[in-house]
Amino acid sequence: MTNTAGHAQSPAASAFESTINGKQTHLYVLRNNNGVEATITNYGGRIVSMLVPDKNRKLVDVSEGFDNIETFEKSAERYYGALIGPFANRIANGKFTLDGQEYTLNTNNGTNALHGGKPGFESAVWDGTQVDSSTLELTYIAKDMEGGFPGNVHVKVVYHLNDDNGLAINYEATTDKTTVINLTSHPYFNLNGVGNGTIVDHIVQIHADAYIPVNSNLIPTGELATVIGTPFDFTRPTTIGARIDDDNVQLKEGRGYDHTYVLNKHDDKTPVAIAISDKTGIEMSVFTTEPGMQFYSGNFMQSKNIMKHGGTDDFRTAFAMETQHYPDSPNQPNFPSTILKPGEVYKSYCEYRFAVVK
Repeated sequence: MTNTAGHAQSPAASAFESTINGKQTHLYVLRNNNGVEATITNYGGRIVSMLVPDKNRKLVDVSEGFDNIETFEKSAERYYGALIGPFANRIANGKFTLDGQEYTLNTNNGTNALHGGKPGFESAVWDGTQVDSSTLELTYIAKDMEGGFPGNVHVKVVYHLNDDNGLAINYEATTDKTTVINLTSHPYFNLNGVGNGTIVDHIVQIHADAYIPVNSNLIPTGELATVIGTPFDFTRPTTIGARIDDDNVQLKEGRGYDHTYVLNKHDDKTPVAIAISDKTGIEMSVFTTEPGMQFYSGNFMQSKNIMKHGGTDDFRTAFAMETQHYPDSPNQPNFPSTILKPGEVYKSYCEYRFAVVK
């Protein structure tokens, strides 16, 4: 799907006009003053495409996904580009206790509840309002005990494509009953352009001195382990593939990188991670208010889906950097709290900012 000038193009909006669960789906187009373009569907709040300039000023689509709503709906891989909630990552055995009451969630990852269980926010048709040419507001009400989570939770997510070539995502939520919440977005990136091969030669830097080891079910052991002297050390720029096949039990548990990094102390003006293409010169910086970031190296991609631009989702042809609180926090008392109470407002911020390496 390339035009005569060689620039990537966004999918057709008409391919996202449908009705799911009785609600209308759409594709919204965001543009900034630099010609950068993002498209987002209200089905799961998904980032469908992200067109940014490369070193030759050619627009490249760096966000993996599909070119129509039906494929998103039917895909066995639920999370391409999607908003994730009520609780990102895994909750062990789909259970947690809050104020003395045990809650049982819908499990969808062996015995665990992954990304809110099934259905999660990725299956919802959100209410969308395009505020202006560069801003989209999405809202959703998760009803009390939906998926097993307590509380009527009102969620608002605002996407804004700024003139720093950043896609900023602001999350807010309130509840009428004490609950747990951990929201994120799950774009899959290939900075070489989607369909242009593996991401193992991308250079990555993560400002984190520690990460969270997991067991064979990818549930945290409760430890915060140093990255120093391990294949998880990205404190200095390193290619994703440099140590991904090392003889390391944690790499074997995750089939590569699929771990939460404990971010060093930071504010929302300083990047917590940077990824650089080995081909296009595109650099992506990640900003957040969250204490953690899940780094995923596309280990479970199995060439089962036909993606937009005609490629398949081959092994390690995309990566994810999902800013969030730590996995299984409701069952890990030493982790930062994810509890939200009535009268409080949950807020979170993430930005994916694109530039060209000088």
